[in-house]
Amino acid sequence: MIGEVSVEERALGEDRTRAVVVGPYLSRGPAALSRDPQARLAEAVGLAQAIDLDIVGELPVALNEVRPATYLGKGKVEEIAETVKAQEAGLVSMDCQLSPVQQRNLEKAWGAKVIDRTGLILEIFGQRARTKEGALQVELAHLAYQKSRLVRSWTHLERQRGGFGFLGGPGETQIETDRRLIEERMRRIEQDLDKVKRTRGLHRKTRREVPYPVVALVGYTNAGKSTLFNRLTKAEVLAQDMLFATLDPTLRQIRLPHGARVLLSDTVGFISDLPTMLVSAFRATLEEVTLADVILHVRDVSHEDSEAQARDVETILEELGLKGEAEGRIVEVWNKIDGLEPERLEAMRLAARGFDPRRRPALVSALTGEGLDDLLARIETLLAESRVTLALEISPEDGQGLAWLHAHAEVLSRETKEDGGSRLTVRVAPERLDEVRRRYSSALRT
Repeated sequence: MIGEVSVEERALGEDRTRAVVVGPYLSRGPAALSRDPQARLAEAVGLAQAIDLDIVGELPVALNEVRPATYLGKGKVEEIAETVKAQEAGLVSMDCQLSPVQQRNLEKAWGAKVIDRTGLILEIFGQRARTKEGALQVELAHLAYQKSRLVRSWTHLERQRGGFGFLGGPGETQIETDRRLIEERMRRIEQDLDKVKRTRGLHRKTRREVPYPVVALVGYTNAGKSTLFNRLTKAEVLAQDMLFATLDPTLRQIRLPHGARVLLSDTVGFISDLPTMLVSAFRATLEEVTLADVILHVRDVSHEDSEAQARDVETILEELGLKGEAEGRIVEVWNKIDGLEPERLEAMRLAARGFDPRRRPALVSALTGEGLDDLLARIETLLAESRVTLALEISPEDGQGLAWLHAHAEVLSRETKEDGGSRLTVRVAPERLDEVRRRYSSALRT
């Protein structure tokens, strides 16, 4: 993480670390930025502000090519050095992926700590993770990042020394020792994560025993997922105008218009160029998404880069194997319509009506609640498509059977017969159909 930038330093308000954010974006070639450079730079500033840095400079840099030694050209390196000195900045955040050599050379040239996009995101994740699993995943990702940079951190110690058993064998270099210690720690974390994953699997199996479908929220960071989650569940999950306000998955139960209960899951926000090590490290967390019955892709349609953000999310969903078979259960939620001008909002509504009804986006404002009733009805309709509706009768003395239905199926209606028994309409998951028919011989499809 950001070695010299201590927690105490960040907490002192006026003594926050002064930082310059540099956006070095290729202007041509296959690696050229596919989104608006100013919007990308604004996002980079938001990332830096998320760890409470005092931003004293924002510098966009158009690149024709990447220089192996310093990423930037010599002239730009010197120009930024003057800015860093004039602003008395102690840190420069480069919105790109730097090699260890590039990072070291820029630190020498600027006389300041340099952090790249991966290191910055890891720092944010390290501050925000609250659960044991989240903390382990962040540490694992950070160790993988740190391991690749040992050559930068330990060049002054690259000398041979004798081993002391647990410290390393004869002739082992300091770098080899530290790399081995990191690898051992990574193996222990992976073992701990396997245990957590098994526990999560047991919890998931327990939930499967109860017929509550899972609805997962996904989307670009700061798209408004947590605000939507809070509005629907009346919970108080941290929801701020801040990148990566939510890292740990949260589950709450909500009721749909006709009384059916579902589990709503809030997940970590996605971001462009998410470090590969974080995608793999958080795969267990994102399993909740892969197993969801309905996936709500929440978009901030008031953001100037909304389309590019949506493509980034779709790319990560594809990496998780959620394209093709899952498309029928993904609903785009166009959020923050309260931030649109009336003319643009009307254009959005017209655009939405042009979609096929099954793929039509839902226009909502999680902040004001507008459109949420329609969204819940849409979720209910989607879930109903995969479930079986049955009509059945229960004798008056079968109170246990009635309780079982309420616990393991959606009871859509109940009518009391003259003899005190009940006539019910229920909806069940396909995998429970045979069990219901065994218990209730009168059960018929409607």
